[in-house]
Amino acid sequence: MSTTKHNPSTARNLPVMAILGLRDPAEGDWDHFRAIQYTGLARYAILRVVTNLVLGLMVCQLFAGFVPLWQLAGWMAMLGGALYFPAIVYRQSGMVNHDHVARRFVLQLVAATSLIAFVWAIPILLFAPQAGPMELATVWTILAALVVGGTLLLNALPLGAVLFNLVLMVASIIAFARVGDIVTIGAIVCFSIMLALSGFENARAFLMFKLSEVGLAEKDEVVSLLLREFEEGDADWLWQIDASRRIVAASPRFAFAAGREAKDIEGMPLTQLIAGKAWESGNLPPSLHVLSDKLTKRESFSNLVVKVQGEDKTFWWELSASPRYDDNGAFIGFRGVGSDVTESRESAEKIARLARYDTLTGLPNRLQLTEALDRALNECEQWKTRCGFLMIDLDRFKSVNDTLGHLVGDRLLAQVSLRLRSLMGKDEMCGRLGGDEFAVVMRDTGDGQRIGDLAHRIIDVLSRPYEVDEHTLFIGASIGSAHGVRDGRTVETLMRSADLALYRSKDEGGGRHNVYEPKLHSHAEERRVMEMALRKALEKDEFTLAYQPVVDAASESLVGFEALLRWHNPEFGQVSPARFIPLAEDARLVVPIGNWVLHRACCEAVSWPADVRVAVNVSAEQLYEPDFVETVVEALSETGLAPQRLELEVTESVFLREGSRAGETLDRILALGVGLSLDDFGTGYSALGYLSKTRFTTIKVDRSFVQGAARGMQESIAIIRAVVAMADSLGMATTAEGAETENEVRVIRELGCKKIQGYYYGRPMGAEDVAEMFSDHRAAMFG
Repeated sequence: MSTTKHNPSTARNLPVMAILGLRDPAEGDWDHFRAIQYTGLARYAILRVVTNLVLGLMVCQLFAGFVPLWQLAGWMAMLGGALYFPAIVYRQSGMVNHDHVARRFVLQLVAATSLIAFVWAIPILLFAPQAGPMELATVWTILAALVVGGTLLLNALPLGAVLFNLVLMVASIIAFARVGDIVTIGAIVCFSIMLALSGFENARAFLMFKLSEVGLAEKDEVVSLLLREFEEGDADWLWQIDASRRIVAASPRFAFAAGREAKDIEGMPLTQLIAGKAWESGNLPPSLHVLSDKLTKRESFSNLVVKVQGEDKTFWWELSASPRYDDNGAFIGFRGVGSDVTESRESAEKIARLARYDTLTGLPNRLQLTEALDRALNECEQWKTRCGFLMIDLDRFKSVNDTLGHLVGDRLLAQVSLRLRSLMGKDEMCGRLGGDEFAVVMRDTGDGQRIGDLAHRIIDVLSRPYEVDEHTLFIGASIGSAHGVRDGRTVETLMRSADLALYRSKDEGGGRHNVYEPKLHSHAEERRVMEMALRKALEKDEFTLAYQPVVDAASESLVGFEALLRWHNPEFGQVSPARFIPLAEDARLVVPIGNWVLHRACCEAVSWPADVRVAVNVSAEQLYEPDFVETVVEALSETGLAPQRLELEVTESVFLREGSRAGETLDRILALGVGLSLDDFGTGYSALGYLSKTRFTTIKVDRSFVQGAARGMQESIAIIRAVVAMADSLGMATTAEGAETENEVRVIRELGCKKIQGYYYGRPMGAEDVAEMFSDHRAAMFG
């Protein structure tokens, strides 16, 4: 078929004679055009016949008292014969079942329509004069209705409608001319002309509509061909359902995507196929509700992703479809395309989860926590309620992580997360901020008591022993909390407030919960200013050293001093080491300050008697510096202090990092002749292992054990005895720290400690006091 044949624009540009069927233009298949134009006539044929017969009976009833019965009966017979004549033309032309109609059959149909019009002219021309004016007006009304109905029902036969109108108009004019009704004649003429013009335009529009309808049908056929090619190709698959949402024409590839045989899913409701096992329970995924809503509303949809529950696994399909209608406009179902996007969906979900969940613990991450806190704050503003935010920092976790390795540390964090989950209620969300920091968002905390209760439960539960890889580990938790919207109306402000409260808990030694107070801001500002001052303390020479005596337990003679750092600042005065040492660690100032302490202690100790040693504390950060041994050598060479008079005190924390650098460094220091002391022995995790790796000169017994032994605590006594016995067997000395009373000194001697350090023998003193003490001693010797 040519494109011209079905182009609606062809009808728009048709001449009047072509639309009326009196002449065929040179271009186009006009026999086919006429078939398109006149196919609608047969559809309304019965309606036209019934309408004419009913109106004919009305005319007979109207004139029954004025016109002889035989005339009326004869007229009805004529009307019936005229109505039957078009059926003969239909049958001979074959225009009902064929797509080509010759022009001569159209002219025959026009003639049949004109015959009907002449039959209808008889009542107004012959019967009306035998009646009165009322009957004349009534019969004209019936004819007007016929003309209007003919114009509407004969839009596929415009020439027939024109002639029908013309015949009845002329007959009406003649009838009203006999009675001299000029006004009515004028009205009839205007009415007939307007009706003829509108009928012609209606016929043109009808022809254009039929051409467009056929064009769409051809396009649908082309689309079907393309879809068939698509189905036979390599791209995705097609699906189709009927008006009852049942699958029809299931293709092999569609069945394969569903993990079924095509015969098994044929006739199955699409939603049931997608729901799978969930169909019976009614627990359908949200995506299926969306699809069902689209199908119910008969709306087109594109790229709709639905969750498909297969027999063995879950799929994700991406569906697109449009509703389909038959030639009569009745809905017949949907047809569309689909593709399996399971792999991309799972990847997208994994990416989304990584963006919102912590990969190690499975808890919500910082992003999700801040979103939850933002929602909680909005609810507080809307409903005038309170929310809470808790920041949790694990105590001593770094020691575990560095001592036993990151793998053990990660497993410990996983156990912490499980314990936190077990404490959460329906209005609480816990998550991991990073490292060993966790947080809890609480909605609607009421009067705030719930925050304190939860914080204490967290501290209690997280402080219980952990079993990880055959290690029994002990950590704790410090918590800072803030109330929304009292302590902050934004996420950032509230988190900052909780962070300040957490700082307070850490400063107090950990294992505590503090609630935000406005004065914490001033403390934070003070801390910031103090950190700035600490950074300048070295260059301003604000540090000094104090020395605490260490004596021989048996003879009570002085054997050495421990160098202790002191800081005096013009603004803050004498600052406690408990305040500035953690600050120095956070500000990464421990290494330069520690190196200064080492040099100053060697410089001041060189003038002491040759048998008096000086002990200097060394941090893990110093020990892990690549050039630390060179720093020690430089301090000794510059000051002239003999290596045997220097003792470096380290804690178990120097071994906490993975690798063997700490042990290698300590071995090199021992090779110099410098002594090594293990401080705070027994308070960590693997002290015995350290003693087997490094040969220490001295083991220091922690003050807590000394005090416990003096109070008669058997555990402390047993620990001190074990340490002394072990040190003796390894050729090491033992120093008991923190002896303050005569009873403590007596117990220490009885337990076998070799050296004692504490207030009982002297408080820390300045370098000048030490020098003066030795000067007085020499004066006494030579006096």
